[in-house]
Amino acid sequence: MFSMVFIVVIGLTFTRCNEVDLNDDPVEETEVDIYKVATVNIVTTNNADIVSKEDYTGCSVEIRSENEKWNFSGTGSVRGRGNSTWLWYPKKPYRIKLDEKASILGLGENKDWVLLADYRDPTHLMNAFVFTIGQKLEMPFTNHIRYVEVTVNDEYVGLYSLTEQVEEGKSRVAIDEDNGYLLSLDADDGPELAPEESDNFWSSVYHMPVCVKNPDIDSNDQLDQIKAEFASLETAIKNADYSEVEQLLDIPSFIDFMLIQELVYNVEVAAPRSMYLHKDVNGKWTMGPLWDFDAGYDFDWGTMTTGHNFFMDHRELVLGTSPLNHTGGYVVPGFFTDLFRSQQFVSEYKTRWLAIEDQIMSDYWPATYAYAEAFSEAMARDAARWPINKNNETEILRMKQWLATRVNYLSSVINNYPAGTN
Repeated sequence: MFSMVFIVVIGLTFTRCNEVDLNDDPVEETEVDIYKVATVNIVTTNNADIVSKEDYTGCSVEIRSENEKWNFSGTGSVRGRGNSTWLWYPKKPYRIKLDEKASILGLGENKDWVLLADYRDPTHLMNAFVFTIGQKLEMPFTNHIRYVEVTVNDEYVGLYSLTEQVEEGKSRVAIDEDNGYLLSLDADDGPELAPEESDNFWSSVYHMPVCVKNPDIDSNDQLDQIKAEFASLETAIKNADYSEVEQLLDIPSFIDFMLIQELVYNVEVAAPRSMYLHKDVNGKWTMGPLWDFDAGYDFDWGTMTTGHNFFMDHRELVLGTSPLNHTGGYVVPGFFTDLFRSQQFVSEYKTRWLAIEDQIMSDYWPATYAYAEAFSEAMARDAARWPINKNNETEILRMKQWLATRVNYLSSVINNYPAGTN
């Protein structure tokens, strides 16, 4: 077993969402347990290579943690996952489907688990930082991170982030299985790039690519019904009538969601890609879960297939200095910006930023950095296995400095957003 690093973390509290249900015989944990690096050993049937992200290969899975109650052995299957991360990079991400539901490393029982390779991310913290913020802000169904060192067929493949699959489920997005909606606004899963699928459509008002993750689609009428309900939300946002939108959308979750996208400069909003929202029966549309942030933080897209270059300029903006007009930012779908026509919305947006801006570096960053302190030895082994032209500790320092200067810059930008006209 690899050696572990012990740390003490004070004052970190996780709330809501995906932790083990107290009614399901929870696995005992302490705050420090979530930072310890566990090991995951995957052995495929006949030691077969994992070469597909469509077809599963049978496997056994063994997990060892310093919290012995988190140790696990079971069977299931494994395949590749991801889009650019699977296509471009030598270190591959994986999806595991267990034969039986299980609590893994203190997280809620489920069969489906994800191993993020973080090969593009030289800090291994980009997703962890956003998930930490989401948990701190009590955004519904925010994912969690457990760092693990992985071997496949006795070959060491490095340090990974283990997290939940974004899907409907009691310990995931807890909506009605048959009538709750989980949608992904994602070009890769939409009608243009996945025309063979029967679960996607172009949205009626903003012409965004939409993929229905829940429920399973069994007829065109069902898909048309979801499209029509989503169009009602789009129309309300297009009109920027606050009282009308408020009946359909959880506006606080929308504000938190967009503040996070701008904070980490996630330009994927423009495509869009990996933008989730959900709606339970008789409930409001709610943004999230948060997902996929290793293309944020001012990533250099010019070297996207080979580079690990981030943190170039803290003044780059997604929404710009006037989100409604896309001034100085990306031309993102109006779904994300038309509400800035509402004076009440703009006022609440500014007020929310004022409430959290000081917490970002005083609270959210230290809670994230605790992972780095814990995985430092594992990161060194990963760097030896997958050498890149970056030093992990240096890149983490650059990330911290970039975020600190960006928070100060965004405070000025957001405070000077136009007040709105409605």
